[in-house]
Amino acid sequence: MSGKRDLTPPANIDSEDAWVSVIQKMDEAYADLVHSQVEVEEKNTELEEARSFLHSIQSAMSDVLIVCDQNGVVQGVNRALEQLTGRSEEELISARFTDLIATKYHSKISSFMGQLRIQPVRDCEVELIGRDGLVPLSMNCSPRHNHRGRLIGMVMVGRPLGELQKAYKELNAAHAELKLAQERLVQSEKMASLGRLVAGVAHELNNPISFVYGNMHALQRYTDRLCAYFDAINEGNSREQLKAMREKLRLDKAIRDLNSLVEGTMEGADRVKEIVNDLRQFSSTQESEKAVFDLSHVIKTAMHWIIKESKAPIDVVETIPADLTAFGHSGQIHQVVVNLIQNAVDAMDASDPKRLLLSAQVVDGKVIFEVHDSGPGIPDDFLSRLFDPFFTTKPVGQGTGLGLSISYGIVSEHGGELVIQNHPDGGALASLTLLTEERYEESNRA
Repeated sequence: MSGKRDLTPPANIDSEDAWVSVIQKMDEAYADLVHSQVEVEEKNTELEEARSFLHSIQSAMSDVLIVCDQNGVVQGVNRALEQLTGRSEEELISARFTDLIATKYHSKISSFMGQLRIQPVRDCEVELIGRDGLVPLSMNCSPRHNHRGRLIGMVMVGRPLGELQKAYKELNAAHAELKLAQERLVQSEKMASLGRLVAGVAHELNNPISFVYGNMHALQRYTDRLCAYFDAINEGNSREQLKAMREKLRLDKAIRDLNSLVEGTMEGADRVKEIVNDLRQFSSTQESEKAVFDLSHVIKTAMHWIIKESKAPIDVVETIPADLTAFGHSGQIHQVVVNLIQNAVDAMDASDPKRLLLSAQVVDGKVIFEVHDSGPGIPDDFLSRLFDPFFTTKPVGQGTGLGLSISYGIVSEHGGELVIQNHPDGGALASLTLLTEERYEESNRA
C-alpha cells in the first residue's frame, strides 16, 4: 500500500476543481489499495501452495522427521513419526525430543547441538519409543539457521532400521547359502577328481604296503628262529649243540638282515603315511592359513597318481626343480594341478604318441608351472569358454564342467593366473602362475 496521501485542495483553485482533485486522489488511493490486496492474496495463495507442497512431502516420507529448537523442544513432525509413536502432531509439538528416545541414548543425543556447531551428525543409531515398543533408527541431524545465519535449532531425519536389518539378514543368509553351495561344488569336483585317481593311488599304496608285508613275513620267520634258539639256551643245551643249531637256523644272516628289514619297513610305512597325508590334504574341506609349501612335491604326487591310473603308456618329460616352493593353500593348489594334468591326459586319449611335458621355473618372484600335451588342441570357439561353469568338451558322464572354473577361482584368490591356450607346436598349453611369499606380501601391501 502507498503512504498517507495529502487530500487538502490547493488554496489557489476554486471549490469545483478542489473536489475533482480530491476524487482523483481517492481513486488513486483505492487503486493502490486494490493492487495491494491482489498482491496479498497472491502471496497468500503461494504461501498456501508452498505449505501444502511441504505437507505432502512430509506426509509421503517413510523416514521420520523431527524439527527442534536449540533446547530440544519439538517444533514440527511428520506423519511417519505420528504413526510410529501412535501420538498426534498436537501431542508431539512442544514435547522434548529426549522424551521420544529410549533413556540409554539420552547422553548421546544431548551432544547433538554441540556437534552441529562443527558438522552435521550422520548415521547415529538410536531407539525411538514407538507404540509397539522400541524402534531402531539411523538418525541424521542437521543444523537449522534463521535468516541471519544464527543457529536456532536442528532438523533430524531418522530411517527405521527394521526393514534394513531384515534385508541385511536375508542378504547375509543368501550369501551364506551361496558360499556353502560353492564349497559343496568345490568338494564335489574334488571328490570326482579323486574318484578318477583311485586306481593310481591304489597302485601307489600297493608298492610300499607289499614291501612292508614282505618284510614282516621275513621278520616273523626270523623271530621264530630266534625264539627256538633262546629256548634251547634256557633248556641248557651244550655249546656244541647251540653252535650247530645256530648254523642250521642261519641266525647270523638273520641278525645281519634285521636292521635292513626294520629300516625297509619304516621306509615303506613312511611312504604310506605320505600318500595318506597327500590324500587327506587333497580331500580336506577345512581351509587353513596360506603358507609356503613344496610345489615340486605337489606336482610330482599329482603326476604319479594320474599316470599310474592311465590305461595307455604316456611319455612324461618333466623339468621340475627339486626345491620349488610357492605361497598359498597346498591342498587347493594340489586340486588345480591334478585338474590340469588330468585334462591333459584326457586330451591325449586318441593321440599317438602320447607325450606330456611338465616344466616349472621362478621368474621375478612368480612361480610358473606349465603343462603341454600332444593332443589335438582346443577349438578356437571353445577357448573363451573354458572357465565357464559347467562347460565341458568331454562326453556326458565323464566331466562335471566345474574343474577349470573352480581352478580359476582358486588361482585368482591366490593372486595368481591360470591361462590355457593352444601351443604353436600343437596340443594345448596350460600355464599356472603363483606367487612367492615375498611377492604375495608385496602385492597385498600395494
